[in-house]
Amino acid sequence: MNTTPEHDERIAKMVFASVYPHYLKKVETKGRTKEELKQVIEWLTGFDDQQLQALINEKVTFETFFKKAKLNPNAQLITGVICGYRIEEIKNSLTQQARYLDKLIDELAKGRKMEKNLRTE
Repeated sequence: MNTTPEHDERIAKMVFASVYPHYLKKVETKGRTKEELKQVIEWLTGFDDQQLQALINEKVTFETFFKKAKLNPNAQLITGVICGYRIEEIKNSLTQQARYLDKLIDELAKGRKMEKNLRTE
């Protein structure tokens, strides 16, 4: 299933700070912690706590968020279906990166071991 240009544009213009509370609620509802969420985000993007908070405060878009990120070289190991899209088949790199993050958070919320989430096992 290919994404549309409109879909890709909507993701690019979405403000990360508006989505972050939903990520947090999703993982905390399932018994995971804010620290684990931050660990997953740091693994994917390279952003530490201070950098992440600054980006949230600046209300950056996903486009800016991922432009500033240093994507983990193992990110391409994140595969599967999220939001109806097979991640490894997404052509738009920004949309793919956003779906990497969605997939990691989904796995965290589902109770997957952190080592597996971070593709170290």
